[in-house]
Amino acid sequence: MDRQRRIYYSKKAWGFLLQLLYPLRCPVCDRIVVPAGEKVCLECLGKLKLLTPPWCMKCGKKVGDQEEYCMDCRKKEHKFVRARALYEYRSAALPIYRFKYGGRREYGDFFGEQAAEYLGGFIRSIEPDALLPVPLHRKRMSARGYNQALLLARALGERLNIPVYGDYIVRVKNTEPLKYENPQERQNNLKKAFIIRRNDVKLKKVIIVDDIYTTGSTMDEIAGVLRAAGVQEVYCVALACGAGI
Repeated sequence: MDRQRRIYYSKKAWGFLLQLLYPLRCPVCDRIVVPAGEKVCLECLGKLKLLTPPWCMKCGKKVGDQEEYCMDCRKKEHKFVRARALYEYRSAALPIYRFKYGGRREYGDFFGEQAAEYLGGFIRSIEPDALLPVPLHRKRMSARGYNQALLLARALGERLNIPVYGDYIVRVKNTEPLKYENPQERQNNLKKAFIIRRNDVKLKKVIIVDDIYTTGSTMDEIAGVLRAAGVQEVYCVALACGAGI
């Protein structure tokens, strides 16, 4: 048996042992995955609703059959080129909440696998230089212990062979939770919230990775900072977004 095959089977055996000792929880129901060896319960998989066409040609939100852009994108000019999301928000809201706030880091591998499978064509067509996860402020990072966007980006980058720079952008302003704010408040709250740390790395095309796309305010603020630093094209990928208005 050659070395690569030995490594492959060793990883499979180690992965199986880890699942016996520390069984995975299903990202949908949060119970131990059935059958063993899977990353999601087979009966739960269909409960996560993939975003299917037609979607907004700018932000990726679901729109009507005769619409190219959602109401938000018809009124607002975004700083990114295009965004896409994996799931309809309502179907994935609770799993994403547990992934984000409930310490379920292991969900990141399943979400990354799904994103690579269903958004991989879109991502590869861009030919990005890197994936850039939306950063957390150091205080929030300390309290939570991890950045769910970074876990997602790493799982996605590993499968698509794309570099991930988790320290390229820094969040220097500890913004209030944006879900309680209207679009104008979100925009004001995010002003000067991000800076570039990695001036030693020159990127031309990047994809910002986050868990939820709502109004695009966070993506726009980061895209503006990136473009000011010389990045030519900024795209976005999220786990979920709501319907277009």
